[in-house]
Amino acid sequence: MTDWIDACGAEDVDAEDVIRFDHGGRTYAIYRSPEDDYFCTDGLCTHEQVHLADGLVMDHLIECPKHNGQFDYRTGEAMRAPVCVNLRTYPAKVEGGRVLIGVAS
Repeated sequence: MTDWIDACGAEDVDAEDVIRFDHGGRTYAIYRSPEDDYFCTDGLCTHEQVHLADGLVMDHLIECPKHNGQFDYRTGEAMRAPVCVNLRTYPAKVEGGRVLIGVAS
């Protein structure tokens, strides 16, 4: 079962950007694509647990601020070394101007 959590306002995330969201002892990263779609992944890089919200978003990639590894935030796929473990992704949707993320209950 999926619980939908109110994470932020849709306007809180600029196009081609990312913000940090902490909930229930976990850190998430919420992205807004150039096409105005919203995505969510774990908020820490799988390489050295650095906050991805401090990284650079380019098109559909998030670049870790520490060692420049990249992930496709739509799928979580590790795209460039040194990252080799994919990010976990979560469903995201917009309702009433708010971004909701889906987490397993």
